[in-house]
Amino acid sequence: MLLWTTVKIALRSMLANKLRSILTMLGMILGVAAVIAMLALGNGAEQHVVKWVSRMGKNTITIFPHNPKIPPVLHGAAYPLTLGDARSMLKITGVKYVSPVVASNEPVKWGGNSTFCNTFGCAPTYILIHDFQVQSGHMFNDFDCRDMATVAVIGPETAERLFGSQDPLGHTITVRTVRFKVIGVLVPKGRQGWFDPDNQVLLPYTTAMTDLLGRAVALNRIDIQARHASDLNRVQAMAQRILRIRHSLISGDEDDFWISNQLQIIKISSRIVNAFTMLLGSVAAISLLVGGIGIMNIMLVTVTERTREIGIRKAIGARRRDILRQFLIEATLISVLGGIIGVVVGVVAAHYVKFRNFSGQVEPHMVILALSISAAIGIFFGYYPARRAAGLNPIEALRYE
Repeated sequence: MLLWTTVKIALRSMLANKLRSILTMLGMILGVAAVIAMLALGNGAEQHVVKWVSRMGKNTITIFPHNPKIPPVLHGAAYPLTLGDARSMLKITGVKYVSPVVASNEPVKWGGNSTFCNTFGCAPTYILIHDFQVQSGHMFNDFDCRDMATVAVIGPETAERLFGSQDPLGHTITVRTVRFKVIGVLVPKGRQGWFDPDNQVLLPYTTAMTDLLGRAVALNRIDIQARHASDLNRVQAMAQRILRIRHSLISGDEDDFWISNQLQIIKISSRIVNAFTMLLGSVAAISLLVGGIGIMNIMLVTVTERTREIGIRKAIGARRRDILRQFLIEATLISVLGGIIGVVVGVVAAHYVKFRNFSGQVEPHMVILALSISAAIGIFFGYYPARRAAGLNPIEALRYE
């Protein structure tokens, strides 16, 4: 029996029972659509994470003053990060920029308006490391840091909350109890998860440490930018070696600081997203199993209904493998057609259903995977009914009413 003839017979059988065929395909449609949507959302989440990390600077390394491996009760004894530690990072080959950072969340006021925002004492290189741009005015410079100038660069959201439509340049804001002159406003970046870079105040680190925070030594972190992505691991290793020497750590001692680079953050975030994607995809795949069981059930009913037809085909010369192939193709066709419709539904759902700031991103391999799985399910769950049909005795089949 020719393959195309078998396919036409299968299509004719499906069209003869349209409602039953549609209901049978429904399990595959929902299953494939759910898998496509979950994989697409996971892919979109991963791309969103990479984009989010990249928007906060490229080739970045961050040093924190405590190690998560050390119990919290021992953190107080840890050696703090100092300005000397930050300056020592400039000696590493491959380092492009370094900025000491002190951070807090402070009330900021102007006139009758006030808001709470992230306040960072930093070096002028901070905006270069984290890819900020100045929209109006200018960034403070090294001379401002040296002279402990009371100047500030604010984010666009901070400017809007305090000044509305007015130009903030030249006005004096109060951060906690210290007055700062606004000399620049940053270009909007958009909220980055829990951190809002548009609602912040940047101050010279010397001024922030002495006048605002009252600490002349401890830093919250040291931000570094390597010249090239290929330098990240080497620069991180050198930074670790220098800090261990500066902090008088001997062999066997845990680091009393923590270093992470941008690639590590992306890798860890991607692993977490992929784990959730696989979990959600596995849950969605259960509906594919249910759809396959539905196909087997309907094909068994079909074999029973067409027992006499099978007997006639065998009586006029159809071989066992011809009957097997005919019913196997019918089961696979139902599954694949359901898979194709499911792919369309899944792609549409992934495109229009948004989660927070991202939507699903469908890639060709997802479609190929979904269609392959649907075909495999059709073959797997259709094989038993097809084998049962092929094994019918032709004489008994002809007598069946």
